[in-house]
Amino acid sequence: MAASDSEPSRLDAAARAGWLYFIAGNTQDEIARKLGVSRATAQRLVSLCLSERLITFRLEHPIAACMELAARMKDAFGLTHCEVVPTDPAAPQSLAGVAERAAALLESVLAADTPAIVAIGTGRVMRATVEQVRSMDRPNHQLVSLVGNISPDGSASFFDSVARLADITKARHYPMPLPVFVSSAQERAQLLRIHAVTRIRAIAEKADLRLMGVGQIGQGAPLHVDGFISREELLELMRLGAVGELTGWAYDVEGRIIEGGSNERVTSVPHAIPASALAVGVAIGEAKVAAIRAALAGGALNGFITDEATAKALLAL
Repeated sequence: MAASDSEPSRLDAAARAGWLYFIAGNTQDEIARKLGVSRATAQRLVSLCLSERLITFRLEHPIAACMELAARMKDAFGLTHCEVVPTDPAAPQSLAGVAERAAALLESVLAADTPAIVAIGTGRVMRATVEQVRSMDRPNHQLVSLVGNISPDGSASFFDSVARLADITKARHYPMPLPVFVSSAQERAQLLRIHAVTRIRAIAEKADLRLMGVGQIGQGAPLHVDGFISREELLELMRLGAVGELTGWAYDVEGRIIEGGSNERVTSVPHAIPASALAVGVAIGEAKVAAIRAALAGGALNGFITDEATAKALLAL
C-alpha cells in the first residue's frame, strides 16, 4: 500500500481505538479484540490518537476554589466575564488550561446563529487558544485581527492567529496587512489612510468580542523578546511609566495609554477605555501580575481568563 494511503488508514484506526477507549470505556484488551490487533498495537493506537490530537478533553465540572476566585475577581475588578483554571504545580507557566477556556469562549460565540464579529490579538496564548478550537463551519461570522501581521523583518508574524482560526471555522477573516510597528508617526498616519486598512479597523471596532493576551513591560517583555522593539525602546517605555501592553499599546499602572514612545508608531486597533463590548484578556504568571492589574483597573478589559496562582496574586495586591 502506498504511504499516502496508509497514513489516513493508520489515523482512522487510531481514532477508532481512541473512541473505544475514551468514549465507549473499553479496555485495551477489548479494543484489541474488536479491531483484530494485538494488545500492544491497541495501546500504540490509543497513544497515537492522543499525540495527533484526534480526541480532546474538556473539564465540565467547575472546581469550587476556581469558581470562588472567579467570583472574587469579578467583584474586585467589575468584570463581566471571568474564568479561573487550576494551576499545574509541575508546569506553572503552562498555557494549556487558559487556552482551553479561551477556546471554549470563542466556540460559544461562533456556535451562535446570529452573525458575530470576533477580533483577536496575537502572541503565544492566542496561538495556543486557536489550536484548541474544534473544527466547525461558521461562514456567517467575521474574524478580524487587532494587530498587524508583519514582523520587523518583513516576514509574516509567526503568532498571527486569525488565518489559522479561519481555517478551522471557515469564517470570513480580515488580517491586518501592516507591520506591528512602523518607523514613524508620519508613516503610520499614511498607512492608516489606506482604504483597506480603514475598512478592517472599522470592522474591528464593531467587534462583539475582543480576545487578547497581556504583555508586561520590563524583564521578559514579549515585545522586546520577540524583536518588535529594541532594548532602548523598551527602556524608554519604562521611563514613561509603562507597566504593560495590550496588542502593542503600552499603558501605565492606572491602565492609561501612555503618550510617546512606541505608542506613536504602533498600528494596532486602539482600545476603547472603558471597553464598550466584551474585551477579554488571557494571561498567567507572576511576571504579568502588575500588567494585568493595571489593564483591569483601567477598564480596557472587562473579561479575564487566568489560573489560580495569578488570580490569588491579583487579589492579594
